[in-house]
Parts: sequence; structure tokens; C-alpha cells
Amino acid sequence: MSDNGGSAVGLLSYETLVHAVAGAMGSVTAMTVFFPLDTAKSRLQVDEKRKSKSTPVILAEIAKEEGLQSLYRGWFPVISSLCCSNFVYFYTFNSLKKLMASGPGKSRPGKDLLMGVVADAFSQIIANEGVGTLWNGTLPSLILVLNPAVQFMFYEAMKRKAGKGGRKISSAEIFLIGAIAKAIATTATYPLQTVQAILRFGQYRGDGKGGVIGSLSNIFSLLMDRIKRNGVLGLYKGLEAKLLQTVLTAALMFVVYEKITAATFKVMGLNKKLKQ
Repeated sequence: MSDNGGSAVGLLSYETLVHAVAGAMGSVTAMTVFFPLDTAKSRLQVDEKRKSKSTPVILAEIAKEEGLQSLYRGWFPVISSLCCSNFVYFYTFNSLKKLMASGPGKSRPGKDLLMGVVADAFSQIIANEGVGTLWNGTLPSLILVLNPAVQFMFYEAMKRKAGKGGRKISSAEIFLIGAIAKAIATTATYPLQTVQAILRFGQYRGDGKGGVIGSLSNIFSLLMDRIKRNGVLGLYKGLEAKLLQTVLTAALMFVVYEKITAATFKVMGLNKKLKQ
């Protein structure tokens, strides 16, 4: 423990643990509420024959054809993975934030982006590939680390601006900031997310090459094939459902996260940390 008010500074601190637990709880809560939207998004991305484009219509079709419970099919594995990865992400991000801070309130967007990339790369490998692959080539797992990195860069920047001069940020503002940040990140990386979804559902067989070259070749081939068949806009098929799901989920996640951290820090006497 350090001397400033008994708060811990460094990697192993109660403050960092609070951020990690709050982030995990926020993500689980938000994903549970909006999981049916994730189901609709996945169907749109991988089902080429589906004619319906509207998210509500797709949800109604799935519920009618497969039952209401099908809207939450695969919920537990997703939530388990999300809980672990977000715990690692928030812990790593806030640990790096402490280590890289040059002074109170001086964190810059460039630093936020770098910390987001490192934190998400670490959490994605742990959640999807296992600890052993930290020393192997894991390009497929790292291809989308820019999404949460860009999201957190914009979120932190907008939150700092909104809270300038010690102004208290409302829950509605947190929701809006989180939604805008996620919308920007999702739109920028959506073509790669579509490729990832196709690979995950086993709808594409690669050229047999392994390693980084093989991964890049598969990604490039899928992108080109999508453009040839559906045009450039084909890369954004299902974006409406994706934005609806991820924006609402991220916005609610940030609200729950901020509320839990604020309440916990208040009880622990660390509420001043929120002003950084």
C-alpha cells in the first residue's frame, strides 16, 4: 500500500481489482439483456440465404421457427468467456493506465489506444486460445484488438472532456458516451468481424497454409470473395443488427461499470480516483 490515503498503486491493488470486477459484472449484465440481438447479428453475418434484413423481423422468425429459448442459445459459453476476458481486459487496462500515467489528468488518446490494444490482445488470447499460446503466433485472435482499443480511446477522451473541471458525469451521459465510442469502433472494424464470424462457423476452408501468412491469406481471400459476390456494401451486411447489439450492450456495460466502481470507491474512501 502507498502513503496517499492508504490507496494502493501498482499492478496488485484493490482499486485495479474493483475496476476488473466491475467491468466483468457490467459486461455480463449488458450482454444478458441484449443477447437476442447478438443471435440476430450472427445469423445475418453467416446466413447468405436469409432474406430478412430487419433485426426485429429476424428475431421474430427465429422465435417462431426455433422457439423463444433459441434466442438465448449459446448464452452460457459466451457469458463465461466474456466475464473472464473483460475481467482481464479491465485489470490490464487500468494497470497499464497507472504505469503509463505521466501525471493527474494527463492521459492522452494515444496512450489509451496503446493500452487498449495491449489489454485486449492479452485478454483475447487468455479467453480464446489459452495461456499456452501467449508464446505462439495467434494472429486470428488478435485481428480485432483495435475494436475495443478504439472504443476505449474515444470513451476515455469523451469522458475526460465531459468531466472537465471536476464536473460530475450523469448516467445518461455515460450511456451516450459509451454508445458513441462503440459505434465508431464497430463501424471501423466490421468487415473483419464478418470474416471472423465466417471462420468461426466453419463456412470457409483455407488454403492449407499455416502461421501468420496463412491467416492473412484467408482473411484477404474472404474479404475479396465477399466484395465480388455482394459488392463493398456486402462487407457491412448485418451492420444494423451489430450496431444495435454492440452499441446498446457497450453503453449499458459502461453505466453498470461506472456505477459499481463509484459505489465501491465511495465505500472504500477512494471516490477521488474517479476524477482522474
